[in-house]
Amino acid sequence: MFSEILPTLDIEGRRNRLDEVTADNVAATLRKSRFTPADFPTLISPAAQAFLEPMAQLGHQLTVQRFGRVIQLFIPLYISNLCYNKCTYCGFSVDKKYPRRILNDSEIISEAKVLQVRGFQHVIVLTGEAEDKVGTEYIAHAITLMKPYFSSISIEVQPMNEADYLKMREVGVDSLTLFQETYHPDAYAKYHLAGKKKHFSNRLDAVDAGAKAGFYRIALGALLGLTDWRYDALALSQHIIYLQKKYWRTQYGISFPRIKDMGSDFDIQHPVADRDIVQFITAFRLCFPDLGITLSTRESATLRDQLVPLGITQMSAESNTSPGGYSGMDAEPQFETSDHRSLQEIRETLAGLGYDSVMKDWVNA
Repeated sequence: MFSEILPTLDIEGRRNRLDEVTADNVAATLRKSRFTPADFPTLISPAAQAFLEPMAQLGHQLTVQRFGRVIQLFIPLYISNLCYNKCTYCGFSVDKKYPRRILNDSEIISEAKVLQVRGFQHVIVLTGEAEDKVGTEYIAHAITLMKPYFSSISIEVQPMNEADYLKMREVGVDSLTLFQETYHPDAYAKYHLAGKKKHFSNRLDAVDAGAKAGFYRIALGALLGLTDWRYDALALSQHIIYLQKKYWRTQYGISFPRIKDMGSDFDIQHPVADRDIVQFITAFRLCFPDLGITLSTRESATLRDQLVPLGITQMSAESNTSPGGYSGMDAEPQFETSDHRSLQEIRETLAGLGYDSVMKDWVNA
């Protein structure tokens, strides 16, 4: 399990050594004809920020080479905002006092129909973490209801064990997304105060359980802004290396949501600049060339358009983070999105940038 390996990796020491990287080190690395994960620390070092333009150009070239000019579009579908965790940054936190909603069968089908009519074929199903009321059986039933409407269904829900993930696969889920939020144990404890999410290792090891269950794709990530982003990038890179070696049949991807308005008065003590996001994307693309990289609607339309050519393979569109939000139900959202363009507007923009937008690249037989 990765929870046993992470403490041996000295991520703190590796982070501190990034400050010793020089411009000459970065320039020498960028002259290489091929990059490996061993180059990753150099490319996320502070010194590498002076080289973002050549990194971006190389990232673009490598992405087109590996993935073509194609962006896969998806939409998140929230089916509950009930949650028992107390997380200081999250709009679903149990201490937030507002009526919670769990969608019933007709509401789930209504949401699915709306998204199908809009043209979406890939959805990612999300919930708060409330195992007794929004647990494996509820989620599996919801997937069964919406399966006729979509070609690909992913989940981003509470951590599960291998048996529960196998159940998800049986009902038609092909992909798993599970963010550690932050890989820094002390920072994790600071922000996750109560509920099952308080247990750092439980969340970390659920990714192993998902890989053992045989998901076709698994997406990882950190919520940038909870701690030094370079620390989390280093830890995330090590997690990817571990998974690719141990569970090599699964495809892996990353996302890099950045804290903005999370529906709370959360004080962002580790702000992440746009240039940091550029460095994060390009370093991962160069050192992990086959990694899927997802771009969130948390970012503005302008920035998303600028980031697409740097290494993005997948992005969300028309996101609504409240249960029932697509069919007009009034429920509290998890956070506010920044890119409010329609699916058609995003597709037209991507076409103008020279990219084909794909709505369906997977059929779960």
